[in-house]
Amino acid sequence: MTKPPKTAPRPGHRVRGSATGRPVMVLLDLLGRRWVLRILWELRGEPLTFRALQAACGGLSPSVLNARLAELRDNLIVEQRPDEGYALTRQGRELLTQLAPLTAWSEKWAKSLG
Repeated sequence: MTKPPKTAPRPGHRVRGSATGRPVMVLLDLLGRRWVLRILWELRGEPLTFRALQAACGGLSPSVLNARLAELRDNLIVEQRPDEGYALTRQGRELLTQLAPLTAWSEKWAKSLG
């Protein structure tokens, strides 16, 4: 028996932790998926081809990378550019900007834990 294809989390649809699919919960579900944050991090600069992105992510499996890229494309965070590879969309770059304060907070938090 084959598994049904997984779909990208979308606002208004049930996700982990939210039966109603509130946008913030959907985003947290998407960002919490394995390898998503690493993919976003590696795409913070220039576009990368599939193989270059796979290598930058430490050689994760092609099937997982394909699945994550599909989810990120479906949610308009990553785009595929002809002859360039994969890149963050304007929304994807804005998302990274919004995550920067969380990074600063986490550094302070880590220090407070000793």
